[in-house]
Amino acid sequence: MENMDITHAARDLRVCDAEREPVIERLQEAYAEGRLDHGEFDLRVHLAMTARTRGDLAAVTRDLGPVPSAQAHAGPVAGTDRMLGAAAHAVAVPTLFIGPLVLMLTRGKRSEYVRRQAAEAVNFQVTLLLVTIVTFGIGGVLYAVAWILSVIAAVFALAGDSFRYPWILRLID
Repeated sequence: MENMDITHAARDLRVCDAEREPVIERLQEAYAEGRLDHGEFDLRVHLAMTARTRGDLAAVTRDLGPVPSAQAHAGPVAGTDRMLGAAAHAVAVPTLFIGPLVLMLTRGKRSEYVRRQAAEAVNFQVTLLLVTIVTFGIGGVLYAVAWILSVIAAVFALAGDSFRYPWILRLID
């Protein structure tokens, strides 16, 4: 069998939106720090959104340093924190944003993982509530989907992974 360059192969893998998101966040940080002007920021965001491979995506931030990863800095997540992270998503089903908010304000002080999971659940529930209000209740049908997504997020949290709900307002970071 031929000797294959693994680095070259990884660069050629196609990217998805989940891989683009941290790159765009990194560009926003660089723009906020004044390391990019507005024109260059717009150009790089466009390049990140249209990147097809990991190599294309890496080129967008190569001169800005590595893309920070929340999981890279944290070690393995403790079992109690995983359970509380899952609870933040699960308790949102009957209590909307109140349950996750209480968890974020109490247990989130001791664990960054729990705080991140609870903040994500709060953001998701507040977004759903706003959609329901703006659509005069019609958006309430989204709560059926919300229950499914909350269960998926809870499973991710139990595994020690982060789950980001799609298409929500991130009011709490």
